[in-house]
Amino acid sequence: MAEQNQTQNRKQQNSRQQPAQDVNQLRKVRRDKLQELVETGNDPFKITKYDVTHHSQELKDQYEQLEGQTISMAGRMMSKRVMGKASFCHIQDLQGLMQVYVTRDALGEEAYKAFKKMDIGDIAGVTGTLFVTRTGEKSIHAETVTLLSKSLQILPEKYHGLTNTDLRYRQRYTDLIMNPEVKDTFVKRSKIISSVRRYLDGQGFMEVETPMLVANAGGAAARPFVSHYNALDEDVKLRISLELYLKRLIVGGLEKVYEIGRVFRNEGLDTRHNPEFTLMELYQAYTDYHGMMDLTENLFRHVAQDVLGTTTIVYNGIEMDLGKPFARITMVDAVKQYAGVDFREIHDTEAAKAIAKEKGVAFEPHHKKGDILNLFFEEFVEEHLVQPTFVMDHPIEISPLTKKKPDDPEYVERFEFFMNGWEMANAYSELNDPIDQRERFKAQEELLAQGDEEANTTDEDFLNALEIGMPPTGGIGFGIDRMVMLLTDSQAIRDVLLFPTMKSLDK
Repeated sequence: MAEQNQTQNRKQQNSRQQPAQDVNQLRKVRRDKLQELVETGNDPFKITKYDVTHHSQELKDQYEQLEGQTISMAGRMMSKRVMGKASFCHIQDLQGLMQVYVTRDALGEEAYKAFKKMDIGDIAGVTGTLFVTRTGEKSIHAETVTLLSKSLQILPEKYHGLTNTDLRYRQRYTDLIMNPEVKDTFVKRSKIISSVRRYLDGQGFMEVETPMLVANAGGAAARPFVSHYNALDEDVKLRISLELYLKRLIVGGLEKVYEIGRVFRNEGLDTRHNPEFTLMELYQAYTDYHGMMDLTENLFRHVAQDVLGTTTIVYNGIEMDLGKPFARITMVDAVKQYAGVDFREIHDTEAAKAIAKEKGVAFEPHHKKGDILNLFFEEFVEEHLVQPTFVMDHPIEISPLTKKKPDDPEYVERFEFFMNGWEMANAYSELNDPIDQRERFKAQEELLAQGDEEANTTDEDFLNALEIGMPPTGGIGFGIDRMVMLLTDSQAIRDVLLFPTMKSLDK
C-alpha cells in the first residue's frame, strides 16, 4: 500500500510539473529565436521607431476613404493561422483587433519565413492596403510585416483569458492585453477625469498642486502614513487630504481652486477602499454648502452626459437617474425615517447612549451625542440612499472644520453626497473663524490623547492663515475612484486603479 501511495504521489507531482515544464520549454524556444535574430543581424530591440498612420478602429471606420491606399499600423500579435503560402493573424492596438492577411507572394520568401517564426505576443508593424475578406471582415493585405519587439513570455491561453483576480491586479499589463473591457474601463477613467477638469475650468476654477509630504496631515478623519525626511532630520506624513493647503490659497486671494491628486490613508483594503486613492477637492470663496450642492449636481450630470451620453446610469443592475433633481434631507430626518429615532428629542449624550444600547448600536466610551447620531446614520440609513441624495447638517462632533448652523449650533453646514449607498462626496460651509477653529483643534487633540488615531492635530500655520482672514467659502471633496466605479459599472475599487495596493508575494 505504501508503494502504491508513493507511485500515485509521483504521478500527481509529475502532472503538476508538466505544465510548468511545457511553459519553460516554450520560453526557451522564444529565447532561442531571439538569439537567432541577433546572430543574423535582425535584433528587434535595435529598432527605435515605426511610423504608424492609423489605428485599428480608424481603419474600419474610414474604410471607404482608405481603401486602396497604403497604410500602416502596429500592435501585439494575438493570433496567427499559417496556411502554406498564405496566412492570417490579428494585431491588437489601443483601439482593438485588426485582421492581417499575409502571403508569400506579397512579402517575399525570406520575409514570409520570418513571419511564420513570429510568436503570439510579439509586437509587429504592418504596412499594406485595406480589403474585405469573403467572410466580410475588413482586413489589411500586408506588404511588409516588421518584428518590433520579441515577447519572451507566454500569454494566458486565449479561450480562458486572464481570470485569476490576484494575478490580474499584480500583472495589470497582461490584464490590459487579454481583457479588452479592462482597457475600456481605464480609457473611460481618463475621459471622466478630463471631463471633470473641463467642467471646473469652464466654471472659472484654477487647478493647483499642493504638497504630498506634510508635517501635519489634517483635513480628514484618517490615520496617516509616517516617514522621515533625512535632509532635515524631521518626521513627515503623507497627506490624507488636500483641504488645509487649498484653504490657504483661498486666504491668498485665489477665489476658485481645485486639485486632483493622490492621498494616502493607513487603513484597510476592501471593495471601496485602497490606502492610496485619487481625491478631488475644490474651494470657492463667497459661497456656502448650498452652492456646493448645486455645483455637485451639475458636475455629476455633466460628466455622465459627456462620457456616457446619458444621465441614466446602471450599476450592478440598479438604475440611477442623474437627470432629476437630487434629493436633499438632513441627517436627523434621515435617521428618523429609517431608524425610527428622532434625535431632536434626545437632549444629551447619556440619552443618546441609552437609545444606542436599546437599538444595538455599538459606540466607544468617548463618543458624544453627535457621534452616536452618525453611528445610527451609518447603521440604518446609508444602504437606502441609492438615488442621488444630499444628506445635510451633520453634528458638530464629527465636523471639526465646518461652520456651525447659525440657528442650531449643535449642527454644522455640511453635506455628504450619496449614490448606490456610497458616500461620493463631502462638503462644508468652511469654518473661517480662527478662534472657533482653535477650539475645534483642541477638542481633536483631546480625542487623540484618548487613543483616537484618526483625530486631527493642531495646525498652527493654518490657524495663522485664518487669522489673516479667509472669506466665506464653500468646499467639497470627491472620491474620483468611486465616481469611476459607478460610471463604469466596476464592482471593486481595484478594478479602476491601474496598480492597486497588493500584499507582497514573499510575505
